[in-house]
Amino acid sequence: MDINFKTTKLKRLCNNSKHLIREYGHKQATRILIRLQQLAAADTLQDISKLPQLRCHELKGNRKGQLAVDLIHPYRLIFKVYQEPIPEKDSGGLDWEQVYTIMIHEIEDYHG
Repeated sequence: MDINFKTTKLKRLCNNSKHLIREYGHKQATRILIRLQQLAAADTLQDISKLPQLRCHELKGNRKGQLAVDLIHPYRLIFKVYQEPIPEKDSGGLDWEQVYTIMIHEIEDYHG
């Protein structure tokens, strides 16, 4: 998949392991880098759904339209589909097989 970033600052952070370690610690930084590699290696979002350890899921409520993959609890890597139009199934809902470009929005604990 193609990966974009919401801000230049986030892109610089995610592309620099030293900055990630400083911000999140070694274990979490390593997990973030692994998740980004896994997302980049996938052809579509459907491929990511086959990796249960990522627990890729659509968010609800005020985060509707966003998706997340697990990092080290309680943090998540949060992203959106970055395609126009957003691919939908005929029956409604996101068509994961057609999602090939995403935008990383943030790394956070959205439960807290």
